[in-house]
Amino acid sequence: MSEASTTDPATISFSVDAAEEGEGFRLAVRSRDTEKNYFVPTGTQQDFSAFFRELSADFGTRLPHVFAEAAEHPEPEIRWRPLLTENVHPQILVGYGDPAVLKDGDDYWLVATSNDAPDAFPILHSTDLLHWEPKGFVFPHRNELRWAAKGRNVADFWAPEMAKTGKEYWLAFTARQASNALAIGLARSKTPLGPWVDNGAPLIAGKPVDTTGLGFDPSQPQMSGGVIDPHIFIDANGIKFLFWKDDRNSIWPRPLAMLLRAHPHLLVELFADHADRRTAAFAAAIVHWANRQRPMVRFFLMQPLIEAALANWTRMRAALRDFGLAGAILDAMSTPIRGQRLADDGRALVGEDRIVLANDLDWEGHLIEGPFVTFQEGRYWLFYAGNDFSTPSYGIGAALADHPLGPYTKQGQPLLRSTREWTAPGHASVAPGVDGRPQLFFHAFHPGTGGYNAFRALLTVGLEFGEKAEVVELA
Repeated sequence: MSEASTTDPATISFSVDAAEEGEGFRLAVRSRDTEKNYFVPTGTQQDFSAFFRELSADFGTRLPHVFAEAAEHPEPEIRWRPLLTENVHPQILVGYGDPAVLKDGDDYWLVATSNDAPDAFPILHSTDLLHWEPKGFVFPHRNELRWAAKGRNVADFWAPEMAKTGKEYWLAFTARQASNALAIGLARSKTPLGPWVDNGAPLIAGKPVDTTGLGFDPSQPQMSGGVIDPHIFIDANGIKFLFWKDDRNSIWPRPLAMLLRAHPHLLVELFADHADRRTAAFAAAIVHWANRQRPMVRFFLMQPLIEAALANWTRMRAALRDFGLAGAILDAMSTPIRGQRLADDGRALVGEDRIVLANDLDWEGHLIEGPFVTFQEGRYWLFYAGNDFSTPSYGIGAALADHPLGPYTKQGQPLLRSTREWTAPGHASVAPGVDGRPQLFFHAFHPGTGGYNAFRALLTVGLEFGEKAEVVELA
């Protein structure tokens, strides 16, 4: 391949005709003298990954992460203990993503993400952390949430977390509004088994994004911002804090594709590898059609661009800084974790929110998420997930502070990352084990699997706290 063919944007441009067909999509892709037709049978991340693998073979785009193949990862330094490795109830469809474990006396209660399943947030009970019994759902058939979107391929119910306050149990959670923006809700019950009744409106509502400066076509449907991954921390004095993530990582990929569509010379400046340049060029060609799709399909269509951006993260951000119209895109590449006082009745936030953490380490890539704060050895420890949940780059980090709202100092390297036994560990919670010692509970994919609506297992390791947090193997 000649040098000109790798640097001339005209040689790496695409045109795409796309249309819905049944439950899937038909795409006609052209680049220079080559034209191919593709059919994506469903709107799942796995089927889009298979399509992008074909596209790579035909057009030299980036080879995406392939869920059907196990990647090579190091042997684990310590063994993680599997707790739930299969669905234990026919209405639990996708396992135990974003697991939150609450110890209440001799009982352990687990709630987990359900995505777009008909029954939101499975509840499981254990007394020994080894045997778990399904006990129903927080929102059976989602009947209790009038403000949330409903239906397969429409709704999303993510990251629930149960907390006990006085004689009540509270559950903070993420749900998608009818506007497609993600919002944080809070429900309460007299027992962990429910019935759960929410506040009647989001505690924090998602808002449409101001697209000024993003290069976004105003004739297209407006992008929606959102908030996800709520965590309730109650200190020794009973003061309540809410932590959450701004879902800004969902904002920048399409504006970046549109920027590249308008300024194709940036393909060479932002991406070092020819395959990544072609990947970005394809995203630029399909972005107008992607803008009209439901949120998760938009994400699947932009996933190869995200992976290409992560592979060129330092180069790309530097080039965007040099390009005067891209400042808003750069801002959107920061995903802050926020914290704020929560009112005693759980129906409002008090005072101003504060950014307590943001993605600024190379391993974190374009996002951090899933915050969980625990008080150990006289200090506050914040566990979080970083990078892309659907790839093996996802991992768990830790940070330390003297106050729940920080400032926090990160440990630098991830506490847990993918191994040969489990892939993409993430979204941790902390609870005492049966021996009273703290344990970290988290999800991970079976090797060779991954993506949205793929099964995630529940695992645990022990924790020790000193100058830093360390994971230890359980006896």
